[in-house]
Amino acid sequence: MQRIWLAGVALVSLAVSGGLAAREKTRVFITDSNSWEIKGGLGVGDDGGGGSVGGGARPQRAEIIKTFRERCPNLTVTLDKDKADYIILLEHEGGKELIRRDNKVVIFDKEGDAIFSGSTRSLGNAVKDSCHAIQQDLSHR
Repeated sequence: MQRIWLAGVALVSLAVSGGLAAREKTRVFITDSNSWEIKGGLGVGDDGGGGSVGGGARPQRAEIIKTFRERCPNLTVTLDKDKADYIILLEHEGGKELIRRDNKVVIFDKEGDAIFSGSTRSLGNAVKDSCHAIQQDLSHR
């Protein structure tokens, strides 16, 4: 009877520790993107002219978080910077033609050291590169 009880305790202990380990994912904090975009135009004709200018902030934090959650399921995005294992600065460049825009990314570890930096044309590739860099850093620790 004692063997069955010990085996049961061991199984419960393994299940609990395995469940905790499964929930303890690497946490990342994603900083705000401070991208701005301004567009304008001017037209002049025989009867006069006119123009307009418009633009403003192009925050993409929600889109970046969504993309990280889709492409990096092994990472947990957190709003608590102090609990993050990595801080990700990802900025979308504005003010250029669509084809010339870059997504620039820098990743810092918990000690504040930059472990990766780069730029890509698409947000998805920036996220993919970031996930790869974090996995590589984790495997070397």
